[in-house]
Amino acid sequence: MSILDSSPDEPDSDPSPESQSSLNQCLNQHEQLKPPQLKVDAPLRMVETAFLASTASLIWFINFYFPLGPVLRIFFPVPIALVYLRWGKRAAWMSAVTSGLLLSVLMGPVRSLLFVMPYAFMGVLLGATWYRRVPWIASIILGTLLGTLGVFFRLWLLSVLSGEDLWIYLINQVTELTEWIFLKLELLASPSVFLIQLGAIALIIFNNLIYLFIVHLAAWLLLDRLGNPIPRPPRWVQVLMDYE
Repeated sequence: MSILDSSPDEPDSDPSPESQSSLNQCLNQHEQLKPPQLKVDAPLRMVETAFLASTASLIWFINFYFPLGPVLRIFFPVPIALVYLRWGKRAAWMSAVTSGLLLSVLMGPVRSLLFVMPYAFMGVLLGATWYRRVPWIASIILGTLLGTLGVFFRLWLLSVLSGEDLWIYLINQVTELTEWIFLKLELLASPSVFLIQLGAIALIIFNNLIYLFIVHLAAWLLLDRLGNPIPRPPRWVQVLMDYE
């Protein structure tokens, strides 16, 4: 018998099922030994949400005890709106709830409610409209309606807690203003109660309308520099800002 005849047979090209299964087990063990890859977005979302919620609470806290006029009031809803622009709806609602709970611990539940309604909700609303690139006119109108509801909620809550009807106090202020206007216009008629109440509601709506417009201006100038731009303002606003 020759050497060629006595040499062992070559292995088949197809591996056996046992070798294939052992190879799969080795690969699975190798994958298990790899360090797990952590998602960076989750902790960053949590940290930014907590930070911006505490920022909104701190702005309200400072303005309540050390009022600086309308400067800080402009930025009440902006941090929560920024959370919506960066991380979406769920993070914005978590930021609103977190800021309310933080203020409830620092200042009590009543003052916390005065921030949550309407400013925390307004931050979520503005963030949703800015995220969807809604024009300024629509977001300002929606924010004005929410701000008007917030004023009536504040009057109701403080009236219940103080035992006095604060709406009457507001009506008295509007009555003095209306009588002064009638006197300047040399009108001999006295304003009716319905006209005075209508004037009070119109004054609240106008005040919130101006407030929302200034909030949009501040957010437009600030958030562009932070890399989260809001929709462009009307053309006349852009011309006015370029002129200045």
